[in-house]
This record gives sequence, C-alpha cells and structure tokens, in this order.
Amino acid sequence: MTGAGPQVGAGIGSICLDVGSTWTKAVLVRPDGGLAGFAEHPTTSVDVLTGVDAAVRAVSAARSPGQRADPELLACSSVGGGLRLAVVGAERLTAIEAGYRAARSAGSRVVHVHSGPLEPQDIRLLRSSRPGAVLLTGGADGDDPSLLLHNAGRLARARIRYPIVLAGNVAARDDALALLRATGRTVVACDNVAPRPGELVPEAARAALAEVFARHVLGGRGPTAAPRFRRMVRTMTPDAVRRGTAELARLSGRSVLLVDVGCATTDVHSAVPGAGEALRTVEGDLGVRAAAEGVLVEAQTEELVDPVEADLLAPTVRRMSSEPGYVPKDAGGAAEDRRIAALAAVVAARRHLRAALADPADVHPPVGLVVLAGGVFRRRDPGGLAAVAGTLRCDEMLGPLVADAPILVDADFAVAPAGLLVANGRAEAAEALLRDHLLG
Repeated sequence: MTGAGPQVGAGIGSICLDVGSTWTKAVLVRPDGGLAGFAEHPTTSVDVLTGVDAAVRAVSAARSPGQRADPELLACSSVGGGLRLAVVGAERLTAIEAGYRAARSAGSRVVHVHSGPLEPQDIRLLRSSRPGAVLLTGGADGDDPSLLLHNAGRLARARIRYPIVLAGNVAARDDALALLRATGRTVVACDNVAPRPGELVPEAARAALAEVFARHVLGGRGPTAAPRFRRMVRTMTPDAVRRGTAELARLSGRSVLLVDVGCATTDVHSAVPGAGEALRTVEGDLGVRAAAEGVLVEAQTEELVDPVEADLLAPTVRRMSSEPGYVPKDAGGAAEDRRIAALAAVVAARRHLRAALADPADVHPPVGLVVLAGGVFRRRDPGGLAAVAGTLRCDEMLGPLVADAPILVDADFAVAPAGLLVANGRAEAAEALLRDHLLG
C-alpha cells in the first residue's frame, strides 16, 4: 500500500482543508475514507483565518453526534495565487521573451518589463505593478557587465523586498549577487537566461521561479503569515494534488492527466502507474478569475478562438478579472464560465505536454484517464461538462492523446484531500475516497 505507515487520526477522521486564492474548501473524511461533509467559504483577505475557521466550523457540523474528539486538520494552501513577475533586462524584446518563457509553467505571469538602466522613476513604476518577484537579466555572457551591476545596485538600494531571480551575465553574477545580498535581499542565482546574442535558455530561470513560487503560493506574507496559519499549512495545494494524481494512477492502473483550473492558476499533473511521482506544471497566467485575461490572450495565440468569439467573451473576461468572487447566476453566464475554463484547460495541457513530458518532437503516449478539477467543474451540469469534454477531444494536439480516455470530473472534491491523506499516513482512507467519489 502506497504511503503505508501509522494511520494518524485513523479513529476520528480528518478535515482536509484547501485555502485557495478565492475560496477556502473543507471536506470531512471519515476514518474509512467516506466523505461525510463539504463546506466552502470565500477566502478572507484581511485575515485568512476568518475564512478558514468558518469553513472548518461548517464542515465540523457533519460529525457523528457522539463524537467528542475533534478530527485531525490537514491543510494545504494556494492562497498566494499566481506569482506576479517583473522583468528587468538589457534589451526590451529579449527581456519580454525571456520573462515570458521563464514564467511559463512556473506559476508566474509577467506584469512589468523594464529594459536598460534603472532610474528612480523606473523603480517607482516597478513597485506600482505590485510584483511578487523580480527576474533580473542583462547581457550575454562576455558582454560589458556594467548594466547588470548598475541595475543590481539600484534594486539593492530600493525600498523593495521582493525575491530576485538573478539570471544575467555570468561574468557579473557574483558581484551582482554580493550587491543584492549586502542589503538583505532574497536572491536566487541561476544560469544566464540569454547566454548568447539571439539565444534564450529559460530552463534554469524557470526552475528558480518555481522555487520562489513554492514559497509564495502558501501565502507566507501579510495577514496569512500568522503563526497559527504557518503551523496549520505546510503543503502547497499543487503538491497535494500531485500526490492525489499519483494515487489515481496507481489505483486505476492507467496513465492520468489531471487539469485543475483555479481562479488564479491552472495546474496540470500527469502520472503513470509505478512512477511514484506525478509531473506538475503551474500556469500563473491562466485562471478563471484573477488571470482570466491571460486565458483569452493565450487561446487566441494558440488559435483556439477566432476574433468573433474573443470579442464576445471579452466582457465576461473583464468581469472575471475585476470580481474574483463572481459566480454566474444564469445559464448563459455559467456557459461562458465553462468555456473560459475549457480554454484554460486546453492551453495548460498543451504547455504541459510540451514542457514537462518530453521533447515536442517526440510522440506522446495515449492518456488512460483525464480528470478535470476546479470549482467551475464541480457545478453539476452534464450538458455543459460534455461540451468541455468535447473541447478537449476535438483539440488537434490533445484529441489524439485522449481519444479513448474517460474524462471524469472531481465533482466531490476528492483529489487534493486524497493527496493530503496520503502525505499524512492515511493511504487506506485516500484509496477509499478516490474509489468511492471518482473512480467508482
């Protein structure tokens, strides 16, 4: 049995909590893996614990009447949302492309680009974009290091505390690193993202950004940094879902592709039986609320929507972006919500296959099982979900890979809780939960 070990809390059950950027979800799982209750509450921005406590209280009401002991609380978080990225480089077009390619699949989206020497007014503009991190590039290896050192010095003296990913001229890297760390900046240094003129090598910067995102997404800054929250939450939601996906592959004996469309990010996980780990990519520019505009932009880039449909969807996308808590009240609004989610799923899955599984020139093996997760897909509308499945099956890249695969919806919110259970020694409960509420 995967994850065999002490069955922590096996006699009292568990509350599995997922603190998202917009919604906080909680399920009560009985000791035998049965799902006893579900509750959700808007994630509270002033004090995240207010929403957490409300969701826990609501789901705790489903406890057995005679149960005195509180269930164990297992929690994961993605409350930080996607990582907003500012890019500072030497030449604008190179900086834009470097930032875009490094951010892709690393939970980040580019919100500001500066090229050339930073001046005080440029620092003010950078701050106004509210980044969560800065990607500092500048110059091919062997170029004059003065620009990178100038910009590192400006960032070192500025009133900012964002983590900085340093991916510039190798000849200046040590000196730039010393300048930044001398003033207490958090810096992750990596290989040059543009080592030679006209060449971009984003992999090292992408890995560094993924490392920064892993700290950011838990919500470690501001009111969410309360000691109780930090003690409660030690797992980021994408990790919990990754574990749940690996367990799905083990139980089903099939390769699994899971797409989790959230309000701020879209995560894709793939697992094969026996591998033990699922591969994960996180797209910080794709979501159905805060990052909805990125979905429409990328869907047009990938030629998934034509200009007419893009114009029709644009007002809804603007509303999604400006109202994170928006929930459509009519059938037309729900259909547009699903359409944006379906487009996010296709774009994210395409990126995952390109970036995470193999070289794009390789032939990808067929997928044995597709799972759709996320709040949009939990609304039980068979006709609407059939349209989403049709979007996946008709896609020119995904269609041949998923043609014979069942497409399931995590309507009961089972995958992330199963991942939490596995991570905490509750493998038997996780197996029962997935079998009863997804694979059954």
